[in-house]
Amino acid sequence: MFKLNVLILVLFILFSNSIFSQDKVITNPNATVQTNIQDRGGEFSLIGTTSNGELGWVSLSDFKGKVVAIYFGYTKCPDVCPTNLSFLSNAIAQLSPAEKENFQSIFISVDPGRDTQEVLGSYVKYFDDQMIGLSAAPDDLDPVVAQYGAYYEKVPFSNSALMYGIDHTSETYIVGKDGKLVAILNHATPSKIILQKIREAIKLKNE
Repeated sequence: MFKLNVLILVLFILFSNSIFSQDKVITNPNATVQTNIQDRGGEFSLIGTTSNGELGWVSLSDFKGKVVAIYFGYTKCPDVCPTNLSFLSNAIAQLSPAEKENFQSIFISVDPGRDTQEVLGSYVKYFDDQMIGLSAAPDDLDPVVAQYGAYYEKVPFSNSALMYGIDHTSETYIVGKDGKLVAILNHATPSKIILQKIREAIKLKNE
């Protein structure tokens, strides 16, 4: 039933949003030759729903001891985000209860102007009941996007009710229990690979 609901959501988003917009995966134009995983990732704080249910700053370190999957996108994304989040949700659904206790998924919106916490909260639950949505004003958001090697660009629409879309990089970041990046998964990485990387990180002992 869960997989069916996700599939229905994806088909609905693809049908409704594609009427108004186009979305594409882009390569970070600011990327340097140095792309080692050790040079990306790290601690951050963005606005979301805290553990006590209130709106506030949520940090990566709040989940220390858990493996974290991070994806940058936006809720009105017509195809790229739903595709990747569906693959991620399918992988999460295959985790055992014990594995899920050691895992957290995070969706970071690069569209803070439209993606309020209410919008984010509804959106992420379609993919994972435990997923949390974070964002912030560009001054706080952009440094986090940059430190993970991601990138986004607002694209105005002249004949669309949405006014603009966002072209963006589309990678899933797997963060180990110690807060360090352990895997970067490309756009449309199959669920079985995502599941494998999550399980490897859960089993990995911090040095």
